[in-house]
Amino acid sequence: MSIELAESTDSMGLVYMLDIHSNLIVYLEKCEIGIPPFTGKSRKPVKEKPLSEGIRGDRYMSGLYDKDCQLIDVRNTTKGKLIANYHFRTVYLWDKVNNRMLRRLLVIRRNQTSKGDYEYKYSFTNANLGQYTGKGVAYMQAQRFFVEYCIKENKQILGMDKYQTRKWLAWHHQIALNFLLSTFVLKEKLLCFDNIPLLSARDIKQWIIFKLYRQMSEDDMIHQMFERHCRGQNDINLAHDKQSEIC
Repeated sequence: MSIELAESTDSMGLVYMLDIHSNLIVYLEKCEIGIPPFTGKSRKPVKEKPLSEGIRGDRYMSGLYDKDCQLIDVRNTTKGKLIANYHFRTVYLWDKVNNRMLRRLLVIRRNQTSKGDYEYKYSFTNANLGQYTGKGVAYMQAQRFFVEYCIKENKQILGMDKYQTRKWLAWHHQIALNFLLSTFVLKEKLLCFDNIPLLSARDIKQWIIFKLYRQMSEDDMIHQMFERHCRGQNDINLAHDKQSEIC
């Protein structure tokens, strides 16, 4: 996480959600910035910094109670519904470059793993709960999955990691072409979403290969794709059914 990146995005008028490390220092109240008083125990301070003590994100979370979190049903997934406890708190961050305090919304997600342990996700955003509901902010945080899934498809299916170049210019050309291909795949998914909601980059790639080489009949190609989608939908239904039984 880079505060400089966050502020650059904010200056363009864009809403962002950035994941942060659990040890990031946050300030629960806005504090003054100045040179701390000299205590005589060490070197005399000469640099300005916040005059109040901050707290690490994970230590702040450890001091909360269950009533401080709200259970939110975020969205459907292939493994059931994404349901987790969320905590929202307006905090302040120290922008060291510009030496100022930034008011931001801290978003903490806590969900239980299959082993019974808790895992946490920490983020901050320039959105606020006056603009969006808690569920809207939680959904925004969960959108990172789709970004990572897109990169995964680009690497495993569309060949983003298959370049064999030694110069930056050639690498830039390779990545640019891959982004164009990824855009085409996304448009095809959106175009076919109502009729083929589980259409994947692999399906589109295999269909293009089929059209070019015709190694099987069109009926066989469609049947093969249909069977794969049926298996995927059955897995999704099974996960939702199991989650309903638990709940």
